Amino acid sequence: LDAPHPPAPSVNGHREATYLHWLRTNTRKQKQPGYAMAWVKLPLGDVEADQFHTLAAIARRYAGSRVRCTVDQNLLFRWVPQGWLHDLWVDLGKLGLAEAGANEVTHVVSCPGTDSCKLGITSSMGLAAAVSQSLKEMQITDPLVRAMSVKMSGCPNGCSRHHIASIGFHG
Repeated sequence: LDAPHPPAPSVNGHREATYLHWLRTNTRKQKQPGYAMAWVKLPLGDVEADQFHTLAAIARRYAGSRVRCTVDQNLLFRWVPQGWLHDLWVDLGKLGLAEAGANEVTHVVSCPGTDSCKLGITSSMGLAAAVSQSLKEMQITDPLVRAMSVKMSGCPNGCSRHHIASIGFHG
């Protein structure tokens, strides 16, 4: 991961089903020709400490050393050359962060709830993990349902923005 930039692979040369699914759900073309944005789906918004150095190296390699945190608890790499998306996906896979479905119904957003917030009155993260697992097991294929959002807050303050979700829960 320390090389400045990998050689650009053939865009049409990769046919892995899991990669194509990730490409559909986790990337968008930018206005600027030849560049894309790539979301990294973080389960419950969590990143492990041992993943940070490699994520920083990935950001240096593919996104000009920049990464953004999104309101939906994902990471966003911008200015990724489209020809490097497969290599980005492979490198994220080595960290266990190449899961498809960012910003889809299976990506449940939750505040920390009673796990670490003094205002929390419910265990929203526990519920979020259970709901997310149930939605994944349902293997939803309807694009309108997949586009829905599920958010839950552990108290009425609404830190996870449950009030603007398709399905919102609050403690």
